[in-house]
Amino acid sequence: MEDPRIELITADITTLSTDAIVNAANSSLLGGGGVDGAIHRAAGPELLEECRKLNGCPTGSAKITSGYRLKARHVIHAVGPVWHGGSGNETKLLASAYRSALEIASDRKLQSVAFPCISTGIYGFPKELAAAIAIGEIRSYFEKHTLPRKVIIVTFSENDLEIYRKLLER
Repeated sequence: MEDPRIELITADITTLSTDAIVNAANSSLLGGGGVDGAIHRAAGPELLEECRKLNGCPTGSAKITSGYRLKARHVIHAVGPVWHGGSGNETKLLASAYRSALEIASDRKLQSVAFPCISTGIYGFPKELAAAIAIGEIRSYFEKHTLPRKVIIVTFSENDLEIYRKLLER
C-alpha cells in the first residue's frame, strides 16, 4: 500500500532542496566514502568543522548539523551498522538509525527529509533487508507522528529503486 508521504527517487542526494538530508555516516562523523564523502564534499569544510565538535556518534544513533553549501538546510548523520551476517544485532541497529534520524527531524519540526540507503554500500548490508527495515521504520513512525510530512528515499540506481517500489506496493 503506497503512502503519499513517502517518495522514491534515483538522484544525487546532495542536490536536493529538503529541510534535511540524511548522511549514511560512520561513527567518527568525519567523512568517508560513498554518500558520506559526497555530502562532505558538497557541503564544504564547515561541515567537517562542525562534525569535529560532535565527538562522533554511536552506531544506531544520529546527530544533526547545518547543511552549509548544500541546498538542504540540515544534515542528519545516521550511523548504520556494518553487516556481519546478521549475528551482531545489525537489523536492530539499522532500524534504530532510521528511527533516530526521524526523531531528530520531528524534534526540529522539519517538514521534509531525504534518506539514502543506509549501510548498503561498503557496509555490506543486504539491500532487500535494509529496504524492508527502512520502509518499516518510516511507516511505523508515521503512525504516531505528523512530522516530517515527507520522506524521500534516494536510491543510487534504478535497481535499488525497484526494491523499494515493490515494498511500498505491499
